Amino acid sequence: MFDNGNMSDTAAVRRFNRFYTRHIGILRQDYLDSSLSLGQLRVLYEIAHRDRPTAAAIAKDLDLDPGYLSRTLSLFEKRALIGREKESDDARRSRLRLTREGRNAFTPLENAADRQIGALLAKLAPHQRRSLIEAMTNIQTILDPSPSSTPYLIRNHQPGDMGWIIHRHGALYAQEYGWDERFEAEVAEIAAHFIKHFDPKRERCWIAEKDGAIAGCIFLVRKTQRIGKLRLFLVEPSARGLGIGNRLVAECIRFARHAGYRKITLWTQSILLAARHLYTKHGFRRVHQERHRSFGHSLIAETWELKL
Repeated sequence: MFDNGNMSDTAAVRRFNRFYTRHIGILRQDYLDSSLSLGQLRVLYEIAHRDRPTAAAIAKDLDLDPGYLSRTLSLFEKRALIGREKESDDARRSRLRLTREGRNAFTPLENAADRQIGALLAKLAPHQRRSLIEAMTNIQTILDPSPSSTPYLIRNHQPGDMGWIIHRHGALYAQEYGWDERFEAEVAEIAAHFIKHFDPKRERCWIAEKDGAIAGCIFLVRKTQRIGKLRLFLVEPSARGLGIGNRLVAECIRFARHAGYRKITLWTQSILLAARHLYTKHGFRRVHQERHRSFGHSLIAETWELKL
């Protein structure tokens, strides 16, 4: 039996659940104007945002009945939304990916969800938005305090972010690689050009936040009509190993496809091993390299590309 205090707490949680699900509209039959159920949309989201996940991993992480997941995946295959890449004779080890049709179907749904949440947040004052996000983060941390599930937030840039980006690139690369202030000056030029010529339809800066502090960043800027350029990718040392870097690169690629780019290019240095590993993981290939002297050091510059 619950005591009165526990019954009151239970009622409060259930009341909040009813309020929130109604407020964001997920119970409506026409949610996001999709023929898919909420559960099916969540599975499609996981496939879109993960690097070739297995069905077993999705079932475990979402706590889904294997039979339900199997039926959902079969539906996706019938609609040509997903493809499978077998790793072994065990079908459960198949790697799942969105097809071009799946990407075309998913992108409008995700954009609709972004607009819906954006409209909700637009009604709030800045201090209210911060309070809301902090409260949501606290709920997630309290209910799942394991280090592997430490929550972080990915958002678009805001006033003041460019100063942090310039400062942290200068300080961190001096600390880890000994680069001099000329690198900080180059970052400042890139950031200034981005703000002065920002095209929101084809360019984006993402900021990662953890525990209320900035933990990383990445940019996608327009190089040509068909080519986007990944720039200023950084993850704070204290936030490494949480999947933030992987998520930032994935967001960059997703946006580039939606913006209509045919290719992403980037310029990096051979000593930046962690970043190069992520680029390889996401399908980038090195196409050129050359020796040069910059930022007080002899370096090997590399150009990498990803065809979309």
